[in-house]
Amino acid sequence: MENVYVLVAIVLGALFLLWILFYFVPVGLWFTALVSDVRISLLQLVLMRWRKVPPRIIVNSLITSTKAGLRLKRDDLEAHYLAGGHVQGVVNALISAEKANIALDFKTATAIDLAGRDVLEAVQMSVNPKVIDTKKVAAVAKDGIQLIAMARVTVRANIDQLVGGAGEETVLARVGEGIVSSIGSADSHKAVLENPDSISKVVLAKGLDSGTAFEILSIDIADIDIGKNIGAELQMDQANADKNIAQAKAEERRAMAVAHEQEMKARAQESKANVIQAEAEIPKAIAEAFRTGNLGIMDYYRYKNIQADTSMRESIADNPSIDDPTTEELK
Repeated sequence: MENVYVLVAIVLGALFLLWILFYFVPVGLWFTALVSDVRISLLQLVLMRWRKVPPRIIVNSLITSTKAGLRLKRDDLEAHYLAGGHVQGVVNALISAEKANIALDFKTATAIDLAGRDVLEAVQMSVNPKVIDTKKVAAVAKDGIQLIAMARVTVRANIDQLVGGAGEETVLARVGEGIVSSIGSADSHKAVLENPDSISKVVLAKGLDSGTAFEILSIDIADIDIGKNIGAELQMDQANADKNIAQAKAEERRAMAVAHEQEMKARAQESKANVIQAEAEIPKAIAEAFRTGNLGIMDYYRYKNIQADTSMRESIADNPSIDDPTTEELK
């Protein structure tokens, strides 16, 4: 019984050692590379394990590139993997570019991949252009009518500008700016509606793809609608503002007139008070004249008659319906 346990332990140990051997020395992968005309030694595969590089990714990439007619170096693929790149994606992109007669070398492809862009998608976009839609862009023509337009932009990837070039957002922003400028320079909104392709020609001629990772092939106006009458609204706002200003000035003039009237009333009351005060001094002056002998009794009676006659005339002036007795006597 003990011999059986020993035999089982030996077999298990042998299987474990065999698994470790085949893990660090991938004989099957080496044989696959050998029959695929890829020259790589077992020692190199073992060293890949120690360098934390999956041998299968490197070997499969070498096999794929070799079958496609590309000669890539193992060290370059390992370096790209260690730098955080996508080895298989770069190889597929190189194969696609070579089949499509697009000039793309390994250094450029790895730079694009490490820059965070999908190099395979970029190559595919170079072969099959992509259509991107802009958001609705509102602009106002010179006649004050607002137009709302939406464009479709056909672009393809510019391999030479993928590293450091601007993305889709920049292209869409520039196209939107070009649409606003084109509509704003139109004399009438009717001219824009009659010839929407004029917007496309003007915008396309501006070279909006400069400095971007794309090449603009065409700009087509997909939809254009009439918005608000901005000119009329601005005129109404201006008229309301002018009306408010005129009302404010009229209110200011009214307030000044009321203040002036109050001032005149105050002056009239002050003058009346002065007259009353002066009249109050008259009896004193008459008494003083009597004492000094400058005024006689007949002079006083004449003064009273004149005062009574003056009061009567003032009453007649205030109520013209009363007949003047003096006038009746004259008749």
